[in-house]
Amino acid sequence: MARHKIVGISFDHMHMGDLLRAVSEHPDAEIAGIFDPDAARMQTAIDQFGIPEDRVHTDLEACLATTGADIAILCSATGAHADYVEKIAPHGLHILVEKPFAASVADARRMIAAMEGTDRRLAINWPVAWSPTHNTAKRLLDEGTIGRLTEVHYYGGNRGPLYHLADKVEVSPQEVEALKPTSWWYRKASGGGSLLDYLGYGVTFGTWFFRGEAPIEVTTVVDETPGIEVDQHSITVCRYAGGLSKFETRWGTFTDPWTLQPQPKSGFVMVGSDGTISSYDYDDFVTVQTRAEPAATRVAVAPLPEGRRGPIEYMLARIDDGAPITGALDPELCLIGQRIVDSAVLSAATRRTVGLVS
Repeated sequence: MARHKIVGISFDHMHMGDLLRAVSEHPDAEIAGIFDPDAARMQTAIDQFGIPEDRVHTDLEACLATTGADIAILCSATGAHADYVEKIAPHGLHILVEKPFAASVADARRMIAAMEGTDRRLAINWPVAWSPTHNTAKRLLDEGTIGRLTEVHYYGGNRGPLYHLADKVEVSPQEVEALKPTSWWYRKASGGGSLLDYLGYGVTFGTWFFRGEAPIEVTTVVDETPGIEVDQHSITVCRYAGGLSKFETRWGTFTDPWTLQPQPKSGFVMVGSDGTISSYDYDDFVTVQTRAEPAATRVAVAPLPEGRRGPIEYMLARIDDGAPITGALDPELCLIGQRIVDSAVLSAATRRTVGLVS
């Protein structure tokens, strides 16, 4: 018998398939149930993981009340995160929310508040949190390899959210165009757009790299495509006490970074008082410059330790050992990132620089 029973709530986000696969492969976990109001959206998971009919639900309360689960994976549209967390929390489940954190700071605070007093964990899953590359870069930063961090430069995106399904299964351009008119990804009210999809990555990890420091001001520009109500390209400049950092999001990269890195490359470049580090998605090395060694030098990435190699493994380990949720999964750190995202949305809407929203 698996010690942890996990339910998958909502199939709005294609990452649900990836997360359920991790559950099915973990020796201490089992898929206790799945929920989506549209039964058809669960069929692929039912077939792939052999989920019995009595564990498939189109009624949320029935799923939460009858499965005996202790953990919920939430993959709803961003705009529904807060509502779902408020419905799940009273049932006493730990909750792993697939990125981004929330559609707004207000919603993020609702999610944190819903879990207070429950003795249960809330964690935000950013897939790049499990990148050995970016974790190696963070270790080098913390070791003082490049001195005091002064700048973070981020470029993140893909060809578009409809070009791939779970397990990165490809979708044709013709299918993508047919899906756009009805997809939540392309609706403002549902939390669509490249800014909300990817800026959270950049600024949350930027906050992690900066050890929790928040910027003072935020300036953002987004593109405007006729017939598309959400942005597909955004550039955000954050002014910190020690300098400027830039975070760029893009739906429409030349290639998907997990298949073939586009140009610009997806990932991070950090500038410090005594050197620089580049850390690009999916590389098995980071590149370092220092005053002592100005020539760019590759540093091999270190593998992640057991209990820290993926979201399901990490969540189960923290529940079992009682240690806190840390780093980019910590809701309090993610809240700073969400404040930057909200500031970016406000800046883009008003076409001016804004102070960091509270």
